[in-house]
Amino acid sequence: MLDRTIRPPFRLPGRLNIPPAQQTVLPNSIRFWTIDAGTQPLVRLSLVFCAGTRYQNAPFVASAMLNLMSEGTARYSAAQIAEMFDFYGIYYDTSIDRDYSVVTVSCLSRFLPKTLELLGEILLEPQFPERELEIYASKRKQQLTIEREKPSYQARELFSEALFGKEHPYGRVSPAAEYDNLTTGLLRSFYETYYTAENLFAVASGQVTPSAREAMAQFLGRFGSGLAVGDPGVPEARSTAMIREKRNGALQSSIRIGKVLFPKEHPDFNGMQVAATVLGGYFGSRLVKNLREEKGYTYGIYSAMLNMQHSGYFAVASDVTAQATDDAVAEILKEVERLRTELVPVAELDMVRNIIVGEMMRILDGPFGIADVTIENVQCGMTNEALTAFFDEVRSITPDRIRELAVRWLDPTSFTTVIVGA
Repeated sequence: MLDRTIRPPFRLPGRLNIPPAQQTVLPNSIRFWTIDAGTQPLVRLSLVFCAGTRYQNAPFVASAMLNLMSEGTARYSAAQIAEMFDFYGIYYDTSIDRDYSVVTVSCLSRFLPKTLELLGEILLEPQFPERELEIYASKRKQQLTIEREKPSYQARELFSEALFGKEHPYGRVSPAAEYDNLTTGLLRSFYETYYTAENLFAVASGQVTPSAREAMAQFLGRFGSGLAVGDPGVPEARSTAMIREKRNGALQSSIRIGKVLFPKEHPDFNGMQVAATVLGGYFGSRLVKNLREEKGYTYGIYSAMLNMQHSGYFAVASDVTAQATDDAVAEILKEVERLRTELVPVAELDMVRNIIVGEMMRILDGPFGIADVTIENVQCGMTNEALTAFFDEVRSITPDRIRELAVRWLDPTSFTTVIVGA
């Protein structure tokens, strides 16, 4: 009989078992990855375009175009498209950041032909109706105006601006009034320039049978070629040491502290991810214990390494009680300095290893999670072997290595600090 009063031994897995992502280059140059895995009759297709906000030549054009593609096509109105999504149980989602825009659909395998037909209408024959643009621009302008009243939202925007500079594509912030200048002509011009075969790669996951793969490949083959635009790159970041916006009567302050570092392919990125996790990457981290559990300054605080195509940065973020603002900043810097001067205890590092590996196992528990990892790696010019390299570094990293990285990259005198509130 199994004695359930005795906890089974815990050990980290010796290696990662990731279903392979098979790559094909289609005749129109689109790179197409497929991940055939999963037990449910589901399939997902993600189309990733080099069409993030840094490519736009007018504020809000990239996101507006992406959101309005499904608001009217050559054959269907916005209402008809929404009705068909509901009828066939199609999940349709879009996202955009500074570098990329992503369109994702998932559906039951038997509805893949209808899903691809509808997706073709949206991606290949969008109309950008004038009335839909007016509604969208008015709504987004109002939402942005409201969001910018929140200290946390303003701190996030100011932090990007302070890290990279006002004119840098990773730091640029536009006034809400720019929504009034959007036109269907601007949207169509951006669409015709960047939503082409040369600017696209795709990742399919789920039960990708040979017939499903062929259907998706035929769909992707419908994308035509355009002018070779190329990546314009980004200028050098010009960071500002401190920005503080005071608000009368503020009950909280939103704090952001960090610095520009490097993108994911840098040899120190993986190690810095571990260091950031020790500092504030999980609920029982050093920053949480100090500022939440011991001081009671905040409900939550975190630190992380953030990756972009041409850069990356380290950041600490928290909302704290107004009267504790300066003390909270001092305690954050104190914990950074501790990471730079003291070796992480072995027991603490072992716990951090378990947390990181456990999160990796969670993400990889299913074909859609593996697809998300594949997309991120392709964006960085890497393969899924990068995840194995991260796994190996997490298993082997030492307290000396963490202190070395903290000394090299986390000098508080080089930090950018943004405070909005008290």
